[in-house]
Amino acid sequence: MTSSDTWLVVGLGNPGREYAGNRHNVGAMAVEVLAARAGTTLRRHKARADAAELRLGTLPGGAPGPKVVVAVPASYMNESGGPVKALMTFYKITPDRLVVLHDELDIDFAVTRVKRGGGEGGHNGLRSISQAVGTKDYLRVRLGIGRPPGRQDPADFVLRDFAARERPDVDVMLEDTADIVDDLVTRGVTFAQDRWNGR
Repeated sequence: MTSSDTWLVVGLGNPGREYAGNRHNVGAMAVEVLAARAGTTLRRHKARADAAELRLGTLPGGAPGPKVVVAVPASYMNESGGPVKALMTFYKITPDRLVVLHDELDIDFAVTRVKRGGGEGGHNGLRSISQAVGTKDYLRVRLGIGRPPGRQDPADFVLRDFAARERPDVDVMLEDTADIVDDLVTRGVTFAQDRWNGR
């Protein structure tokens, strides 16, 4: 699986069990859903990431969907760029076929949005990737976690687990994100934005 028609879908988060349920790790959670849907699991890759190779969906007309590498960097969030760049080099993937799944403070909780390019909004994972890849012009699926309550520091808020009452909505958001990725790689960004950004 080393051709330029391969996609790379990266879910951002921090490594380790203590971070696994954090709001900051919702991108990594979505990659786990994608892998589970395909009946596979992530395995350690030499690019300092956990990754799996799979096919997603079907193309219009019924042909099998494209080859996709789904991955979670094994580094901390602010060092995500190194593993992402290494995976792109290994699989010969260009920035236009990179999709990054990440938490977003500026979107209401459990709402998803599709975006190409733009700023990083203070997100250290996105900043690291943009620097490593050399462009901001890649696809992002933004998973809304909402703003912190009261005067809570956003840096503390993103490192807290979702509340038990939030989990059902989180699960729906993760399934939606997997559907969005399917739309992106089989039907394109315009289709995905038209379908999902108005919800």
